[in-house]
Amino acid sequence: MSNFQFIKPSTISLKSHPEYNEKWVQSIIAEDPSILGLGDLILRDKERPQPNAGRLDFLLQDPETNRRYEVEIQLGKTDESHIIRTIEYWDIERKRFPQYDHCAVIIAEDITSRFSNVISLFNGFIPLIAIQMKAVQFDNKVSLIFTKVLDELQLGIEEDSDEQVETDRVYWEKKGSFEALTVADKILEWIKEVDPDLEFKYNKFYIGLSKNGQPYNFIIFRAKKNHLRAEIKLARTNEVDKKIEETDLDVMEYWSRDQRYRFRLDRNDLKKHEETIKWLIKTSYENNL
Repeated sequence: MSNFQFIKPSTISLKSHPEYNEKWVQSIIAEDPSILGLGDLILRDKERPQPNAGRLDFLLQDPETNRRYEVEIQLGKTDESHIIRTIEYWDIERKRFPQYDHCAVIIAEDITSRFSNVISLFNGFIPLIAIQMKAVQFDNKVSLIFTKVLDELQLGIEEDSDEQVETDRVYWEKKGSFEALTVADKILEWIKEVDPDLEFKYNKFYIGLSKNGQPYNFIIFRAKKNHLRAEIKLARTNEVDKKIEETDLDVMEYWSRDQRYRFRLDRNDLKKHEETIKWLIKTSYENNL
């Protein structure tokens, strides 16, 4: 029989407790942000002043992807002001530092069903995570338990039935240009060096890839009049950003929800940056197997 003894914990209210207040909670999280369950995050700033606003409780960052989390804590029940403040601080930070991907995080002891419904209305438009915090006491010891009650809604681009309507090469030559498709053809040759079974699949809104008849869209293309737009699926990391920054490739933007870099490419880019583009293709393929 096990020697472990069962101890029934008791839940305590931090809002009404004389010692365990918000400052105490902040010190616990600051010491080890991983307890939030959002990954091995690092503390970038605490009580961060906001222009013409208050102070952000925490700015956390993922060291691998550089994603930043704007975190607001509230003891007791969450309310309208807590939600508005969290979104406001997230918006300020993303505008000040657009080179990073940002996510708003609400933490409260009690996230009622009413406010959970309100928060969920923003999900899909604002990257938003809600975490319920519970303090439990074992004899003279206290622990914090963080439970994610609302996760960020990830929106994709490949499952839309209208986008899956098949077309052909002629359609894209008219919509874009013959020149753009020759650039795509050359990239397909490089893709086939990684996997010879991959082929183009012409859809209404993009040119995808397929393997044995099944979609395999780690890279998709959109032919334009003067260039080819290539969207490569890759998590944003220091390694990838550094590799791209060493070139003069035209990066239009990074879509964090789809984890895609959007490039504007022409024939000259293929000549100048063949090695880098091949590296991006191979890395994306291997990361999306």
